[in-house]
Formats: sequence, C-alpha cells, structure tokens
Amino acid sequence: MAERNLNFDEITDRRNTNCLKYDFAKERNKPEDVLPLWVADMDFKTSSYVQDALIRQVEHGIFGYSEVKDKYFEALSGFMKRHHNWEVKRQWLVKTPGIVFALAMAVKAFTEEGDAVLIQQPVYYPFSEVIRDNGRRIVSNTLVKDEQGSYHIDFEDFENQVVKENVKLFFLCNPHNPVGRVWTEEELRKIGEICVRHQVLVVSDEIHEDFVFKGKHTVFANLSEEFANLSITATSPSKTFNIAGLQISNLFIPNREIKKKFQKELDKAGYSQLGVMGLVACEAAYRDGDEWYDAMRKYVYDNILYTKQFVETRLSGVKMTDLEGTYLVWLDFAGTGLDDEQVEDLIINKAKLWLDGGSIFGDAGKGFQRINVAAPRAVVTEALERIEEALRTYQEQ
Repeated sequence: MAERNLNFDEITDRRNTNCLKYDFAKERNKPEDVLPLWVADMDFKTSSYVQDALIRQVEHGIFGYSEVKDKYFEALSGFMKRHHNWEVKRQWLVKTPGIVFALAMAVKAFTEEGDAVLIQQPVYYPFSEVIRDNGRRIVSNTLVKDEQGSYHIDFEDFENQVVKENVKLFFLCNPHNPVGRVWTEEELRKIGEICVRHQVLVVSDEIHEDFVFKGKHTVFANLSEEFANLSITATSPSKTFNIAGLQISNLFIPNREIKKKFQKELDKAGYSQLGVMGLVACEAAYRDGDEWYDAMRKYVYDNILYTKQFVETRLSGVKMTDLEGTYLVWLDFAGTGLDDEQVEDLIINKAKLWLDGGSIFGDAGKGFQRINVAAPRAVVTEALERIEEALRTYQEQ
C-alpha cells in the first residue's frame, strides 16, 4: 500500500464542515468573508495510512471504551527514537486529550491559587489563559529581540524572576511559538541548571518538535537525568499529522512522584480513557506516516522560503522573523508606521484575512501578526498578495 495523500497543492474545501478555522469567523467577531490562516492546523489531508486506519475503525461500527496495547507504545517510541534520538520508557507515559489540557492539569497539580507560573512572552496564548483562569499569577521572562529581529533568553532575568516570585512551575515552549526559535542545547542547559538549582518543575511543550528547519530539536528531558527528573515533556501527533481534532497527546514524566501527582489531578478531573479515534490515528501516524511527514515538511519549508522572499521584496515596512521551527510565521509591522490597532484593521478589514494578532501573545507581541503557512501555495500566495494590496491602499491614504 502506497501513500496517497502527497499532493499538497490540492485545495480541500473545509467550509461547512464545522471547521473552527473556516466556519466560525462570525462567532469570533470577524467578517464572514475572511481568508483564515490563524489557528495552527494545516490545510492538508493527513497521511492516507491514518485515513485508512480510521476508516477501518469506523467500518467496525462499535466505539466503546478503548485503551492501548504494546503496538501503540512501539509506534510512539519508535518515532521518538528515529526523529529525536530519544529513548522513552513506557512507565513514563501519560495520555491526555491535548497539551493545553495537560498544562491546566499541571497548574492545578503543582501550584496553589495565587502562586506564580513562569512563561516567556510573546508566547502561545493558552499558556497565559490556563494560568489566569486557575487563579495563578503570570510571570514573564520576556524574550529579548536583537537588531536582526531574532529572539533570545535573558537568563539573568529568568533566574531573578524565579527567585523574586518564588516560581515552582515553568512552561517552556520548545520550539517556541510564535517567534520560531529552536532553542539550542546550550540555551536549554542554562535554563535547566537554573530550574534544578531552584527546584522549578519544567513543563516542556514540544508539540512543534517535528517542524525544525534550522539547527535541530533538543528534547529538554533528554539532556540530563537531573532535567528529566524535574520535567514533564508534552508531545502530540496533532500538529505533525494534522489530527488536532482527534484530541490526543502523549506526555512523558520520568519522576514517579511527579507522575503520581499529575495522574491524581487527571483523576480529580474525572478523565480516564481517550477517544478511540485519536488512539488509532496516533498509532498509525507514528508507525506508517514517515513518507507523508517527510514530504509535507519539505513542502512547508518551501512555503516558508517563499514567504520570506515575498515579505522581503513586496511587503514594504514588514519584516519576517527568522523562522527556525514551526510553520507559524511571525511578521513585524513596526516599519509600516502603523500602530497595533491600525495593523489589526489592515489585516482584518482591508486584507480580509484572519490571522493571530500579536497582542494576544502578550504585550511584547504588539505590532506583530502570526500567519500559518501550512497551506497550499496558492492559498499562501493569495494571503500575502492581500497584505500587499492592503498596505498599498493604506500608504496611499
């Protein structure tokens, strides 16, 4: 059986499928005719091996409570070994319906109301939401942007925040969404040493680990036994294989006491078995999806290079942050002379695009827009041309 879903130029109409990305503009206070490149799912059909595995499950016709056996872990551990040189153990594994859910469980399990949780803004906005919504305090070790527009960690500030705010929980975004950094081994070691020194638990969101285009992904927990002993590594096939709607994530927690405490919080939430379709899709993706993954990744990288050239040659005043990982391009509109509200108006009302406005990632994101380029080239081109025309209109006013 050969992989069939390798035509990434094919445009699949996702409208009228209850698709969050395409069908809920009105409910999210956007014009109904916007072109959406906001939420981080791809406009590509998943691997045909995943599709076929799901079809077989549907044809069986019974969807009762389900769990996984050895084949699931073999597929999962095999993928981690092949792609990230990481040997995971079955006793570390905890499955959740998503990483954001897991972050919320970690907040509840390892902090009390009023405690501080450290993040690095501008960062994926649900980090802030699960902290705030659970009555904890957001503390930011805000990333520093250099003259070239690349982002770096202020390690002195990181440790100062940990000490000053008595931080016991840190959310690491690795690779970082939205600034596209792939943290180096050296950077991760510096973070890890500070966290070990002050006994800070690291929840490392590595959901974009399979989208690294410069450097290589380093699993935080794989750097040392000390780091592993103070960490929860959150992974998922949802971004890699475009199956976010199937609600499946795999967490690895080497420390037995930390795992026990986390599991207790899951139990308190009343959650046990995951949906059968997510389990089936995950196993098939990690076992049989490499051909699709490799081809998709090359296509996405070509889109990134195309976007970079387009921004540099045709979007006056806009800069694209150097993207090392993820498929989420971070655009800086500071050079256009427009303020944050004007940029939002430009994108939504003039360009008729639905992107993620930078301010939702924290104050450090103001003046930026995040655009998802994991779509057929024709769709990416249309979006960029809309920005080009909208900028021309604004500048002529």
